[in-house]
Amino acid sequence: QVRLVESGGGLVQDGDSLRLSCAASGLTFGFSSYAMGWFRQAPGKEREFVAAVSWTGVSTNYADFVKGRFTISRDNAKNTVYLQMHRLPPEDTAVYYCAADPDPSIATRPSDYDYWGQGTQVSVSS
Repeated sequence: QVRLVESGGGLVQDGDSLRLSCAASGLTFGFSSYAMGWFRQAPGKEREFVAAVSWTGVSTNYADFVKGRFTISRDNAKNTVYLQMHRLPPEDTAVYYCAADPDPSIATRPSDYDYWGQGTQVSVSS
């Protein structure tokens, strides 16, 4: 079965950094044949795109509100995608989800992704 397991979330102070990880297993075509994305959802709000990375890791896409602060990367040998987050404000508080898309493009719509993790909580205190 496909499993995407996020880790690295937690409670941090305003301005702190976190690195989220997503370990994948059971993907039909192998990890390197999936674009990987990060999304987030705060209570009472819609799920929103954060960042995505292509199969090889050379192409990335970021939401405007995280450009310059977040970096997405992947290690295909480890079947893992990362989200390095810097200068976190309280507004970044949300559950962060990892997702996999069996397509060479890097999509920003949740409907384009076939598989999802259960999420990891990121809480930023003021």
